[in-house]
Amino acid sequence: MQHANVYGLDIETDTSTDGLDPTVAPVLTIALSGRKLDEVFVGPEAELIVALDARLADLEPGVLATWNGSTFDLPFIADRARILGLDLGLQLCLDRGLTMNRAPLPGHAGAYRAAWHHHTHIDTFRLYGHESPSGHWTSLRAIGRVLGLGPAARRDAGRRPQVLANEALHAHAPSDARLARVLAERRWAAAARLIDKVAPVEAEIVSVAAERLARQARVSGRTVMGSGEPVTASV
Repeated sequence: MQHANVYGLDIETDTSTDGLDPTVAPVLTIALSGRKLDEVFVGPEAELIVALDARLADLEPGVLATWNGSTFDLPFIADRARILGLDLGLQLCLDRGLTMNRAPLPGHAGAYRAAWHHHTHIDTFRLYGHESPSGHWTSLRAIGRVLGLGPAARRDAGRRPQVLANEALHAHAPSDARLARVLAERRWAAAARLIDKVAPVEAEIVSVAAERLARQARVSGRTVMGSGEPVTASV
């Protein structure tokens, strides 16, 4: 079966704070990998997210491949966009039937099916991830080693190295995005059956997302942080 255009996507967040909480940690780097492109978006957070959104809008329709993007990368980007007041072509649909390897992001109830502009989405963890006899879930890095795809440096769910310098994360994102793409391409017949399907009426409404973020901030007693000055959760 011939596969569609596949674009690997990976983000890295600020580990000097709680890098797993979008209300306090900004996105530092976003990488996008295709068969003929490897791009890294850096700079002020709002600008890099908008640049990614514009790039995806220009690319030929395809499938975004992530690793744990259903529970981390995509809802994290969505929350940061709400906080920063950005309008993206990203659509998320909560699907409680998706069983992933990590707890949901703070303020979220589970994993998501997703679409971004004219691109669908596949979370490659659903193709390769499984629990090992030691009780730890297989990481993207481990799978890369097994398949001989190179030293893909990726945080392991639940054991993210908070001491890792943010500068080092910039070097990890491109290889992670590339590996997510290759994993989807290698098992495309199976991947094609797991591509997310999202109807526009299912996508999370902006006002609903804003209310969720506001509730989360009130419960935690923290101010939601933007890329510069603190902003309130009600965007």
